[in-house]
Amino acid sequence: MISRLRRAYRGLRLGTRLALGLGALSLVVFAVVGTALTTSMRGYLAAQLDDQLRLAQLGQSKSIAEHGTLQGKKYYRWYYAVYDVGAAGRPALRTPEEATDLPRDVAPLTALAGAQTAAGTEVLRTADLAGGGTYRLRACEVEPGVVLVSAAPMDGLQDTVRRLVAVQVVAFGLALLALVVCGRALLRRGLKPLSDMAHTAHGIASHDLTESEARLPLRADRPGGAPEVEELRTAFNTMLEHIDDSLAVRAEAEQRLRRFVADASHELRTPLMSVRGYADLFQYAAANEPAERERHLARLRAEAARMGVLLDDLLLLARLDAAEVEAPLRPRDADLVELVGQAADAFRASHPGRALTVAPGPASLPLRLDPQRVRQVLDNLLTNAAVHTPPGTPVSVAVSVADGRALVRVADRGPGIPAADRSRVFDRFFRVDKARSRDRGGSGLGLSVARSLAEAHGGTLALADEPDATAFVLTLPLR
Repeated sequence: MISRLRRAYRGLRLGTRLALGLGALSLVVFAVVGTALTTSMRGYLAAQLDDQLRLAQLGQSKSIAEHGTLQGKKYYRWYYAVYDVGAAGRPALRTPEEATDLPRDVAPLTALAGAQTAAGTEVLRTADLAGGGTYRLRACEVEPGVVLVSAAPMDGLQDTVRRLVAVQVVAFGLALLALVVCGRALLRRGLKPLSDMAHTAHGIASHDLTESEARLPLRADRPGGAPEVEELRTAFNTMLEHIDDSLAVRAEAEQRLRRFVADASHELRTPLMSVRGYADLFQYAAANEPAERERHLARLRAEAARMGVLLDDLLLLARLDAAEVEAPLRPRDADLVELVGQAADAFRASHPGRALTVAPGPASLPLRLDPQRVRQVLDNLLTNAAVHTPPGTPVSVAVSVADGRALVRVADRGPGIPAADRSRVFDRFFRVDKARSRDRGGSGLGLSVARSLAEAHGGTLALADEPDATAFVLTLPLR
């Protein structure tokens, strides 16, 4: 039975359980208050009855002492007994003036008179008299050897206490009922945000997080609202936003990964098909002239070399993305100005028809870097300027220092990059000109590798926003 009640209680809603808990706590408080109030009222009425007995016996004692008889005012349903105490200390009951002065059973009154004789002071006691109910008894010495015992009924006191208890039960019961009902309504209203959160959480599985139904409205326009509830609403909405952003980033990463795998497969498929085709041609042309065989072998070597470069770039990007413990960098002290000069000389040698200008800058700029990888970044930027611009387009390189960082700017005056493609120039396998041949346009990994190497050095590689030129800015930390 108890376990069944526990299961039923656990199945209730939180607002109902809190209201019941509040009702139980209030019931305990009401019981304590009612008990204290009833006890206090009973003690107060008993003290009043004792005072009434004392005042009545004061006048009756004077009458007995002066006239020897019990005269004066007598109360309805009160009992009076006068005892004479002999030499042996035993009280002897006098004959009452009226038969109604004594109850049917005088033993309790006689016992109280004996107690007074033994104690020598007034004695108060409560006793049940046969046929009369509960009485309050008081014994006092009127004069030496004479004891007066009076008995006052306690029916009025008990009726008052019972009526007080009944009023308390009704009043506390109604208050408890109102408290539970109103408390449950207030709790349900206060806990409504939790219900909204539960409803939203259930709906997340079938709704888009970006929809308005997946957000809880803030109640800032209600100054009386609980700040804890509003903080909970804000935290819940913030959590949904973070989840939404995380899912968007994950979806974008998955899409980029699928595009990367597709592009990598396509890029590798082209040289592999070329190698297979030249191998077949070499097999059929094995008996032909030696010059033709050498030409096919040269093409095979070129495609194999191109595929090797592509695989090296992919492996380098994978190692940089994985942030390996042993990064593919070998940093040492080197002069950035000297590296830029070497890259410029190599560019002029490989592109004799191109005009390359090295802007004046610092005479020397020693940094802690990997010279080979920084040369690879500079060579990629210069080669990119040469490949993607018409012949005769001027190219410039400038080295400077700003805000505690070293800057290398590689710019050309070519046709520029369309605004729609500027945000994707560093994507892997991305080409501005989709129709460009792979022999001339590259694999689309140069800028991706350059940016990854710059970030591995703690720097950045960005496309500058200049209207009349295409400029890439390499930033490296001085220390």
